[in-house]
Amino acid sequence: MATHDAWALVCRLFAGGTPILRAVLSPREIAALPALGQAVKPTALDQRFVLCPYCHQQRAQVWGDGQRGRTCHCPECGPVAVAADDAVALRLDEDWLRRKLRLALAIDSRDGIDALADGVWRLGDARRSPVLLARELVRLWREPSLLERVRVAGRNIRVITPKPRETRGAPFGPGVEWLALEERFAFYAGGIAFIGMPGEPPDPQAGDPTTPVHGPFSADFRWVTLPDSPHGPIRLTEAQAGVFRALWSFRGEPRTAEQIMQRARLDSAKPIDVFKVKARDKGKPEAEGPLFAYRTLVVTQKRAGLYVMPCAAAATAARA
Repeated sequence: MATHDAWALVCRLFAGGTPILRAVLSPREIAALPALGQAVKPTALDQRFVLCPYCHQQRAQVWGDGQRGRTCHCPECGPVAVAADDAVALRLDEDWLRRKLRLALAIDSRDGIDALADGVWRLGDARRSPVLLARELVRLWREPSLLERVRVAGRNIRVITPKPRETRGAPFGPGVEWLALEERFAFYAGGIAFIGMPGEPPDPQAGDPTTPVHGPFSADFRWVTLPDSPHGPIRLTEAQAGVFRALWSFRGEPRTAEQIMQRARLDSAKPIDVFKVKARDKGKPEAEGPLFAYRTLVVTQKRAGLYVMPCAAAATAARA
């Protein structure tokens, strides 16, 4: 539920394109803020006006009360005391969102981000298909020429937007794939992962085995892409891929080492065993990379002897 609330807040901020007063957030939205990390940041609004702290409906001018305090004169509620927190707002770091979405879709870093119109960006190409990010679907329905500007013969256009309440199924015609932000992406390890549709096969024309399909993992779990990795896409051994595949299959539910290694069909006692770096391999990216991935993605509940992979839980919640 926390993942759902986090995406609801991100989509609310992104669709509006303006900051939101912290005072108007619901308790669930406030509880979801820690999961968003650097995605949402505090900002200051015009201190001369605030949303009435009592009704949260009317915008009112702020006046000094003569006692080093402040009061707003709400047209509905009359004079209402204004606290410092009543002017604190939150904004979405949209550059962060665009960068993380590009990484989640394995868009070539050489591709730049192009602003096609107000609230519409081309993020680059994923699997040689153009990817657009828009604040709302309606803008693209009204201006189909924006799609035509990026269309590539023989390839689908991927469109990412928040999900409108009234939209179901495929809102575009053939040649356009719609990716709802809150359904097809998940937060994990300070970044965003792309969630493939259940049973969706890898694109046979992609030609890139590192492309994330299962959250940060490739289709065969032999590669993992992490936003803060100093090693780029990380190649895993068959045993390491087996451990991650097993943890993914448990959908974020805690499991014992015995259960995980049995599912992975390995003889080692603990998952960490297959990620340990030998002395002769210290400093080598091919050895340090998998260990970095394990430490980033796997949470160990030492007292209970359990292991869990939160990104698998986020992917499961997003599909629900």
